[in-house]
Amino acid sequence: MLIEKFIIGNDFESSDEVAEIKNPFTGKIVKRVYRSDSSHIERSLNYLSEVFAKYKNTPVYLKAALLERISDKIKERREEISFLISLETGKPIKYSRIEADRAVLTFKTGSEEAKRIEGEVLSLDLMKGSENVNGIVKRFPIGIILAITPWNFPVNLVAHKLSPALASGNTVLLKPASASLSCGIEIVKIIKESCEELKLDYCPVNVITSSGSEIEKYVSDDRIKMVSFTGSSDVGWNLKKKLNRQKISLELGGNAAVIVDETADILAAVKKITTGGFSQAGQSCISVQRVFVHKNISFKFKEILKEETLKMKTGDPFEDDTEVSAMITEDDAVKIESWINEAVKGGAEIFTGGKRKEALLAPTILLKTDKMMKVNNDEVFAPLITVTEFDDFKNAVESVNDSRYGLQAGVFTKNIDNAFYAFNNIETGGVIINNVSSFRMDVMPYGGVKDSGNSREGIKYAIEEMTERKVLVLC
Repeated sequence: MLIEKFIIGNDFESSDEVAEIKNPFTGKIVKRVYRSDSSHIERSLNYLSEVFAKYKNTPVYLKAALLERISDKIKERREEISFLISLETGKPIKYSRIEADRAVLTFKTGSEEAKRIEGEVLSLDLMKGSENVNGIVKRFPIGIILAITPWNFPVNLVAHKLSPALASGNTVLLKPASASLSCGIEIVKIIKESCEELKLDYCPVNVITSSGSEIEKYVSDDRIKMVSFTGSSDVGWNLKKKLNRQKISLELGGNAAVIVDETADILAAVKKITTGGFSQAGQSCISVQRVFVHKNISFKFKEILKEETLKMKTGDPFEDDTEVSAMITEDDAVKIESWINEAVKGGAEIFTGGKRKEALLAPTILLKTDKMMKVNNDEVFAPLITVTEFDDFKNAVESVNDSRYGLQAGVFTKNIDNAFYAFNNIETGGVIINNVSSFRMDVMPYGGVKDSGNSREGIKYAIEEMTERKVLVLC
């Protein structure tokens, strides 16, 4: 098996240590990747510092062309990239293809946003003696961005770091998740190829394969101007404590909730909830976890929900109709199985599912749960949802808010007053009406509050995070 190299400077590099990546469904080694070490990180930071001096002054048309070319290459290699996503993460191939398509859009949007980074003209003649004084405000790139990405969307979440960074003139040191190193390397290969085709004699993105503990030693390095992290809440907030003056963007976890009120289209809601809660084995930070349904429609809702859940095909991620495959590791599946058993001991009822075979956990619905049970209070990151009845919409909103997380929430309703009440009162970064919490379009401002994060992604909004305003005063 060929051992994958990482990219330092403008070259492919190897090392003495090799990481092995296993497919979660088969348990077999599918990739071997050279591990980078501290010397590689040092060289990369020095290189990217030098390249930043060039890339920040690159004309907009070239930045836009670079991002356009990256988008086109991902589109051309859609099947190859989709296969790689499923190979490393066990994601069903149908969803890997969707992820590849989203990455095409994410880089394409970056190409467009590079052309319209906003500035401002100010009239500064506001006091006597300041006649004819004007100001021009412009956004400038900040330097090297350390991008740390997770395994669950190993291509599109890489794209969400790289596209706005490149659009705004920054350079990037990418650290992909250890479970999906090859996906990250593949995207940087495409960037390197695109630079060469555009006659750029440098690559503004490097990719390292070091462990998380190795890269953490560098997060407060003065050469790094921003850390952009997507991952668990505990890791993200601990990372923030290690920084000196660097900016940090945190996109973290959640235990996303959905409200289904008595006016909702029950079948439409159920179909979206089963997909939003169980597809990709529920391994998304905005996957549906907690469902609150009005008591007047609860019986019918639960019966249809169970029926639709049992229809979902589980198994081999490379079969086109598979919707639920293995969790990323057997240890993760065992952990959630223990949470289910703990909930049952506390009085919860397994409505369907609850069975595990190695890393494959059957889509599970729990009833009669308590809000303090781990299956409600923590992030399950698994194919599991809880269903709880309510009799007053405002109480349902309070139940959604009774969480340390606040990423996204879904509300199914035909009542416009309820829709706006939810929007005004649910404590999350996004409220999705007549769809599930897991809906995300890649141009929207995406991010959370409370333990779910401190910033927003979506290319336009990430560019704001990755640039600084500077004012020119003309007297």
